[in-house]
Amino acid sequence: MEENSRGISPRRSKRRTVHKIAAANEPNLFDELPDDLVVSVLCKLSSSAASSSDFFNALLTCKRFKRLGFHQLVLSNVGSKVLAVKAKNWSDSVHRFLIHCVNAGNVEACYTLGMIRFYSLQNRGSGMSLMAKAAVKSYAPALYSLAVIQFNGSGGSRTDKDLQAGVALCARAAFLGHVDALRELGHCFQDGYGIRQNITAGRRLLMQANTRELASLLKSLVKQQPNHHHHHRGLNYEQFNCISGSGCSSMSNEPASEGHPVNVFLKEWFELGLGEMGEGLRLCSHKGCGRPETRAHEFRRCSACGTVHYCSRGCQALDWKLRHKLECIPFERWLE
Repeated sequence: MEENSRGISPRRSKRRTVHKIAAANEPNLFDELPDDLVVSVLCKLSSSAASSSDFFNALLTCKRFKRLGFHQLVLSNVGSKVLAVKAKNWSDSVHRFLIHCVNAGNVEACYTLGMIRFYSLQNRGSGMSLMAKAAVKSYAPALYSLAVIQFNGSGGSRTDKDLQAGVALCARAAFLGHVDALRELGHCFQDGYGIRQNITAGRRLLMQANTRELASLLKSLVKQQPNHHHHHRGLNYEQFNCISGSGCSSMSNEPASEGHPVNVFLKEWFELGLGEMGEGLRLCSHKGCGRPETRAHEFRRCSACGTVHYCSRGCQALDWKLRHKLECIPFERWLE
């Protein structure tokens, strides 16, 4: 049998050509899928992806994914993990993507971009408008953030504080189960801050906040347990005491409750020097917050040591439990 210059017999070459033609004529099953089905799959991906890179890498696999990935339904379902962006990676393209999500009605994107514009980009009006858009749809973090702004008069002067509005927003967020709002509202009731003092109601709200926080912490610890049969005993007595604070020598070893990704963004933004803070302005001393002062002496300081400053009573109470309790030295002892 004669062979061509490549050492392939004419019969074999003809057989390969026939197979290629047959493959080319076979229908592409993926192309035959209706757009609605592909959009449904992408909606599930956008809401459950573990990171933005997972979502965008999937869109780059084919032109159809890339086109349908910016469908309004897909963008409206993008979750917080996809919207989570590192401050060092902030760019115009990231900003545009967030705007696309906002225009699609994504509540998470409204809140995220609102916080970034209000605090990082110092576009106060636009930032508050976006957070209000999320708050109208009963998004608890937006309600709580607007309450903090009202309590502090952020973006304005001391006379711009509206304690009653802050309490109302905080109460709505607390009703939706927001832990920080429950804690803040509890302290407002205890102190009579913006509302008639009711110590009993305040204690009840603080107990609800602690219960929700403890339940969240227990859930995260259970997830960390290896899935082996000899680890099914659950938490031991020492772990329970450390979580509850009843027998742990150092509460600083307790993992803090997981904050919103935008708070991490704010903290990185100012710590990396990507945004300028005015002279004498400070970040909230609670490590999981990231909110900056918008004017001098906006935040309250620890009445004992005076070295730390907080945007809210909620942040102060949480930081006291997690860290500051071990570090606070009353001012009088400095003089000894």
